[in-house]
Amino acid sequence: MEKRVVITGIGAVTPVGNDIPTTWESLLAGKNGIGKITKFDTSNSKVNIAAEVKGFDPLLYIEKSQVRKMDLFTQYAMAAAAQAMQDSGIEGKVEPERLGVYIGTGVGGMNTFVEETTKLLNKGPKGISPFFITKLITNIAAGNVAIKYQAKGPSLCVVTACATSAHAVGEAFRAVKHGYADAIIAGGTEATINELATAGFANCMALSNSDDPEDACTPFDKRRSGFVMGEGSAVLILEEYEHAVARGAKIYAEMVGYGNTNDAHHVTAPDPEADGPANAIRQAIAEAQMPADASLYINAHGTSTPLNDKTETLAFKKALGQKAYGAVISSTKSMTGHMLGATGALEAIVCALALQNSVVPPTIHYQEPDPECDLDYTPNTARKVELDYALSTNLGFGGHNACLALKKYNG
Repeated sequence: MEKRVVITGIGAVTPVGNDIPTTWESLLAGKNGIGKITKFDTSNSKVNIAAEVKGFDPLLYIEKSQVRKMDLFTQYAMAAAAQAMQDSGIEGKVEPERLGVYIGTGVGGMNTFVEETTKLLNKGPKGISPFFITKLITNIAAGNVAIKYQAKGPSLCVVTACATSAHAVGEAFRAVKHGYADAIIAGGTEATINELATAGFANCMALSNSDDPEDACTPFDKRRSGFVMGEGSAVLILEEYEHAVARGAKIYAEMVGYGNTNDAHHVTAPDPEADGPANAIRQAIAEAQMPADASLYINAHGTSTPLNDKTETLAFKKALGQKAYGAVISSTKSMTGHMLGATGALEAIVCALALQNSVVPPTIHYQEPDPECDLDYTPNTARKVELDYALSTNLGFGGHNACLALKKYNG
């Protein structure tokens, strides 16, 4: 028998706040988390802006002896997971074999890779850290979280580039829905603001060419020129409804649908026909059994690249028809930058909070409309609106598409 799935805990480390209350308040206020890069010398770089996490202290969440054994992407995940677990109050209230971890990352320990490669070039093989592999590998954030919380149930590290944590949350939703776990710690994490990763994205023409933090990330605006690198982590506790009610858990929203498709078109460019993301949206809506007259918020992938934003707009129209014009849409990447493997989970959290609080965060930096992007993108100012459902869409290199559907929780 299929189970209902609810969100009972949330946590995040983002460029606009190192916890959920600060992040949510910043998003509603339209706070820009993008600024000049401080993590490396940009004098030889094409790009000198990014959306960095500020003032993060891993010792709030991780023992000092363990910090040096973890790449920053794992540290971020440990922090977000700790926040979500504390928020949910589920620790000790679920059998270890019924608690899972689905935490993904797009790249993994890129900072570790750069550091250890430098050591190899300067000192030879003897200089390499014994922790190199266990800091680098992409599954290790999920592994460390599982160890901390003795989560012995289903465990996966999803890797689908920019769609990573949307897929992680979606697959976790399915696992709980079909009875494989009572709760799953689900989300994503990323820490790739370094010289190598930035040069790689810049040289494949993916990043914004602006040096001004106030107009570098302009989703759905005609001036858009590329995405801005972000970082951080976001984690949700997905829990079986009866299990949550039995222990008196607070519930943010209900997870009700998930779509997963591939363009099978190009390694970086979206299919201009937008059939892949449109089909993912249709799948999520169908599973959610969303009524035609439901009020809808969409947290768009909205990367501020010329191709993504017009393709995504077309996908909304193909999947929703005329309803696309009545949906309230926004891209919170205008404030957080593109958090890569962490972005889908954060945007799912935004959807849950929007449903719970009846307010939609804005798309900031919006100035010049694009005829090919002609929907309601909530420009510049948050909006109070009663909502029934929310969708979060994410598209990744390799043609990966994900859509998550959430429903306002009414008991």
